[in-house]
Amino acid sequence: MTEYLRGQAQKKEQLKAIIKKLHQGASVNDVRKEFEALSLTVTPLEITALEQSLMDEGMPAEEIQRLCDVHAEVFKGHIVGGEPATEATQQDALHPANMLKQENRAIEDLLDAELKSALEGFLVAPGPDSQRAAITAVERLLLIDRHYSKKEHLIFPLMEKHGITAPPKVMWAVDDEIRGKVKALKCLLTDSRPDPAAIKEAHAAVTAQVKDMIFKEEEIMLPMVSDKFSLDEWQAIEAGSHEIGFPFFPEGVGRWQPSGLELAGAATDSVDTTMSITGEIAFDAGTLSAQEANAIFNVLPLDMTFVDAGDRVKYFTQGKERIFDRPKTILGREVHRCHPPASVHIVETIIASFRSGEKDHEDFWIPFGDKFVHIRYFAVRNRQGQYLGTLEVTQDVKPLTALTGEKRLL
Repeated sequence: MTEYLRGQAQKKEQLKAIIKKLHQGASVNDVRKEFEALSLTVTPLEITALEQSLMDEGMPAEEIQRLCDVHAEVFKGHIVGGEPATEATQQDALHPANMLKQENRAIEDLLDAELKSALEGFLVAPGPDSQRAAITAVERLLLIDRHYSKKEHLIFPLMEKHGITAPPKVMWAVDDEIRGKVKALKCLLTDSRPDPAAIKEAHAAVTAQVKDMIFKEEEIMLPMVSDKFSLDEWQAIEAGSHEIGFPFFPEGVGRWQPSGLELAGAATDSVDTTMSITGEIAFDAGTLSAQEANAIFNVLPLDMTFVDAGDRVKYFTQGKERIFDRPKTILGREVHRCHPPASVHIVETIIASFRSGEKDHEDFWIPFGDKFVHIRYFAVRNRQGQYLGTLEVTQDVKPLTALTGEKRLL
């Protein structure tokens, strides 16, 4: 056993040394040859531990993100083991892990057929029709945002709960890079004078990075979590996946029912309105039952999310006017892990200013698809001024900005 542990420690140091050489500027080919000369194989968990160890030693997550595609390229073909898929994963096509893979197959088909053909058609014979076809194909690829949202809001919180913290941070940043590159490709196509060379280069970059991410999802992430997530956790992922949607399957997707179990348990979307609370909840001005309070919050024409004084997501409304994805898996999650790495510092600055008493609110507004979204943050305090948390309120104000004149009658 001692000899085995010594060998594992030596292997870890060898792998770290190889990765550090990449970050110091060594070429992929040279580093890959060195890795192959060691005759080593790696498991998904070893890759995770390796990146976490580098971050613990002070390497910024952004630096790991910068070369994470290169890490995967060096190890590709030598990743083995991981944890075996569960029986449900092997047998049930509707298991959320299998649905993620099926979405990846649809994304690959889009890249290799529709998008490739449409772009080639436009570059060979530029014109309004071929341009529109190319833009439509890129807009279809933009739906990858919801595929990545499933990872970021459903799988990553549970990975963090199980102590796997480095891969989600790095992978989310790369997801955002891909989103940006797809949007940039669309901008190139909509330009008044499209540049064929720039379009070809952008298309090649998008295709390569999306396929690299598919490899990481299926060969590293899913094997890493397959035996760590409980049945309840997989059910929560499944419920949240249907909430976010399956844009690459417009015909719809059936519900997963593992091993004949009913889905009316913890993973359902229903609210237990009986709850364990009896009687009324006393507010400053009146009382409400828990059922009434829940219904009132959910009928408001806006989204509300409450982050407690410990910076953890504690509550959010579930009304019809939902703007951003809010699956139940984010409950209890540290708020800085609920945002893309590029915007985390903004969230942390806002909360710090609320906690110190420097500010009581902060407002932002952004175009978001066909909406114009007003995002407001409020410091929540008790009567003594003690900080209790932060309330985020988001609302599509586009219908309000369109109001003119007056309405006084039904």
